[in-house]
Order: sequence, then structure tokens, then C-alpha cells
Amino acid sequence: MFRLVVVWCILLCTQIVIAFGSKTRHFKWEVEYMFGAPDCMEHVVMGINGQFPGPTIRAKAGDTIAIQLTNKLHTEGVVIHWHGIRQLGTPWADGTASISQCAINPGETFLYRFKVDKAGTYFYHGHFGMQRSAGLYGSLIVDVGDGEKEPFHYDGEFNLLLSDWWHQSVHDQEVGLSSKPFRWIGEPQTLLINGRGQYNCSMAAHFSNSSIKQCKFRGNEQCAPQILRVLPNKTYRLRIASTTALASLNLAIGSHKMVVVEADGNYVQPFDVDDMDIYSGESYSVLFTTNQDSSKNYWISVGVRGREPKTPQALSILNYRPTSASKLPLSPPPITPKWNDYNHSKSFSNKIFALMGSPKPPKTYQRRIILLNTQNTINGFTKWAINNISLTLPATPYIGSIKFSLKTAFDQKSPPENFSEDYDVMKPPVNPNSTTGNGVYMLGFNTTVDVILQNANALSANVSEIHPWHLHGHDFWMLGYGEGKFSKMDKKKLNLKNPPLRNTAVIFPYGWTALRFVADNPGVWPFHCHIEPHLHMGMGVVFAEGIQHVRNIPNEALACGLTGKTFMKNEGN
Repeated sequence: MFRLVVVWCILLCTQIVIAFGSKTRHFKWEVEYMFGAPDCMEHVVMGINGQFPGPTIRAKAGDTIAIQLTNKLHTEGVVIHWHGIRQLGTPWADGTASISQCAINPGETFLYRFKVDKAGTYFYHGHFGMQRSAGLYGSLIVDVGDGEKEPFHYDGEFNLLLSDWWHQSVHDQEVGLSSKPFRWIGEPQTLLINGRGQYNCSMAAHFSNSSIKQCKFRGNEQCAPQILRVLPNKTYRLRIASTTALASLNLAIGSHKMVVVEADGNYVQPFDVDDMDIYSGESYSVLFTTNQDSSKNYWISVGVRGREPKTPQALSILNYRPTSASKLPLSPPPITPKWNDYNHSKSFSNKIFALMGSPKPPKTYQRRIILLNTQNTINGFTKWAINNISLTLPATPYIGSIKFSLKTAFDQKSPPENFSEDYDVMKPPVNPNSTTGNGVYMLGFNTTVDVILQNANALSANVSEIHPWHLHGHDFWMLGYGEGKFSKMDKKKLNLKNPPLRNTAVIFPYGWTALRFVADNPGVWPFHCHIEPHLHMGMGVVFAEGIQHVRNIPNEALACGLTGKTFMKNEGN
């Protein structure tokens, strides 16, 4: 019998900073590379203040977060994006290099200061190069403000941050993606739960016919699973967020049903599930009740979806007190649905509706942008493109170049708003006119915008991938999904009655996804696939709105490119 690291997780496990009342919370963070063993194999990881994952921030709605971030990396810049935080009035704090700010150079310090205006389950991660793949991420939990209540009851809560992990360095990955010919690193070696996984061994090996060995822990390993300790006959809230670089995931708790109550920081109509898909960039809260045999423990399993899985399930244990946490569950872990069972995925997504009383979308739109997702070859390099343009970011942050009308900083021609009607989304693309670009969709301030994400075949025949798209600075209404090419007839399928508010939406293979949002947040906001290699290869667009209303951009945010040369001495911008 082996001993496991046992952690009381009513308030979870990595350092948590709790903010009481509406006030400013100050933090000093240093980002650096360090040695770690997330999956029992030592590698270099990116951490904050010596921690991987980074420290968990916990605050209340209405609080202001002030993070003094120092770059202790020796050879590269860094920024951090606060995923799901809308940055109302602070677009420069969104943490996107070349869009909302300059990268923070080695040795430099930048102050992120912003308000967390809405309760929910969020996270943060690096948004420069592929630093999320290197481990730069952590959880950000916002509780309801004083005097407010959640629309559901629970006795305790846990927080699971899901990620994937490679043994090859992130720099090797980046070079491979940008090489000619293209070099693909392949699937991750390990899935991590709160930064912990097991490579080349399994806690459930005795249920398998493979040669994989049984994990044995002394009790102090960094890779030992965190145990979720519960009391019988209680209801617990499980907060789940996915910061994976590649993998779409499925989560299940053996013998326990889950009730979904929150998606991307917004309440939804509760519904029961046995398992749930979660794509990169998404977050959820589910409730589960400990109504099973309290003399047993139960598996929490996370497996790969949407890609042929070559990475084992991640496992943790739900431990019923007073049962020993070292007692393994008696049944095999839940079976992850077949990777390409997209009907299972769509069934889950189609059950998500806004809670009664949630904001409803405007009945009509003023602008519709249709974005065709394709994989392309440009000058011999493999790229992802949107309407035949692969995004390459400029040297000068858009927020400064647009505000100060620096017309040579980026392409002034507006990107295409549609694609050719005769394009066959079911066949591999030809697209001889594909190119790179950095133009911006300039949106009318306070206008209602519809976006149709259109999926298509990749370069190889009969291949169309899942893409989770994340919009910065906004929540959008998820109006619907459909098969094939979006048509005028599909307009009748859109849900304007109770669509959920989200900040991340999946587009299924050979399908379309329809979103609606109001361009009411002054700033420059990326909208991109949240799969790290896809964004690195150009799968994104940029929206700008109400820049004339942006005030008080810190000089440090503009200390590069043309703004660095021209406006460093500018005050009151």
C-alpha cells in the first residue's frame, strides 16, 4: 500500500490569497524558469514566485487587483492575460503582447491593475510566444460581492486547473511550428490536474492489460495527485478550468453525477451530466453530492477528446472521510468517450442555456463577420488562416498605434468579412492567394456584431479539427451550432431566447458556430483559437472599438515600436 499526498481542499491547495470586501489587493510576482517534476520527470517549467502552477488569486466581485510583475527570464519578454476578466476601463491590462501592451523585457517590472467586476471561475496565463505551454498559468477565483448570494447552495468547494504537458521544451515546439518543412511535436506526454500528473505509471495500472507500471509514492513527490477529501451526504462545488495548449478534455467522477451551474463566469440553467467535455479556454462550475458508499473512494478522471488520444488519462481520487486516502477505488476509472464521438460533444454543448433573468441578446445585429478557418501553405510554411489571412502581430501595440493614428504601424486595409460562396468547406484548401497580415476589424462603438465561425477541411483530406475560440474584453451570446456551410436558412436556427453568455466557444469539425456581442468596451481585443500552436501559426483576428474613449495608458505599455520612439514622454494619454 502506498501513501498519497493528502490535502484538505475545501479551500484549494496551492497558495490562495483571499480578498474580503471591495478593496485593492496587492501582489508582487516574479516570473522565472525553474526545475520541476509535474509528471514525476524533472524538466524546466515556468513559474511565479517559485510556484508551478502560479499562485491562486481569490477575490470578491468589485475588488481591484494590482500585480507588480517582474520579468526574471534572461532572454525573453513576458505578459500575462487575465482570462475572462473583461478589463472594463483598463484595456491596456489585458496582457496581450503587441495588442494591448509591449512585452515586459527581462529585468523590467509592469503593474497590472484592474477590477474583477463579476463573480466566476477564471484563470490567467502567459500570452507571449507559447509560454502557456511552458507552464505560465494559474487560477483566478472571484467570489460574489458582499451582500450577494450564489443561485445555488454548496457545503464546500474544490478547484481543478487542467493542463497538458510535453517533455520537449517550448522553444523546440516553436521552432518546429515555424520550420520548413513543418515539424510537429505530437501529442502531450501527460495531462495535469493542478500541475500534477504521472508519466510512465498509473494509479489504476492494475485495471489495465498494458505493461504500464503501478505508481508508488513516498508521499512528498510534486507529481503525487491531490486528493479531494469530502464528507458523506454533502454538496460540493467543483470549479474547473482548462488551460491546455492542445488537448480537448472530458472529465468524470466515478459513480457521481454532476450538475452544471456556471460556464465562463456566467450562471446557466442547471443540468445533470455523467461526464463533461471542456475545451481549452473554458471554465465551469459543477455541483456533486457525496451520496455514494462512504467506505469507498472514487476516481476523478480526465481524458482526451477531439484528437486520437496518445496521452493517458489523468487521475485523482475523491476520498470519503474517514476512509483512508491511500485506499484505491475498487472499480476502474470512468471510460472517456471515444475521441471522435462528436455527437456526444454536441449533446453536452447544446444543453447549456442562460439562467432565467440573465441578459438577453439584442434582437438584431448591425454587422456580420464570417470567419473561415483553414490550414494553408504560405511560402512553403504551414499556417492557419482566417479568410485566407494568417495573423502576424506588429512590433507596435495596436492600442497605441490606433489611438495615436500611426498608420504605418500595421496594415490599414480592413481584413475580409466573408469568403467566396463557391468555397467547398469539405475539401482540402487550395487557397493560392493566402498570405500573412495584421489588419484590424474596426467596429463601430456600441454596435451589435455577429460572428460566424466557419470550420473547413485542413490540408490533409478528411481532416477537420476542433477549435475553441476565445474573445478578449467581452462575453458573447452563444447563438447556436450547425453542420456544413452556414447558409441563410441557418439564421432560423439561432437561439435568441436564452443563449448562454460565454467568452470561449467551440467550433466542431465541418461545422459553424454563431456568436453575438455588443462592441461596448473601448480597446483592442484579440479573438483567436485557444489552441496554443494554432494561434502561434496565425489563427486569430483583432477587433478594435471606441479607442477614442481609452484613457491613461501607462507609458510602460507603449515603450516599444513606434510608440516607444514617439510617445514615451507623453502624459495623460
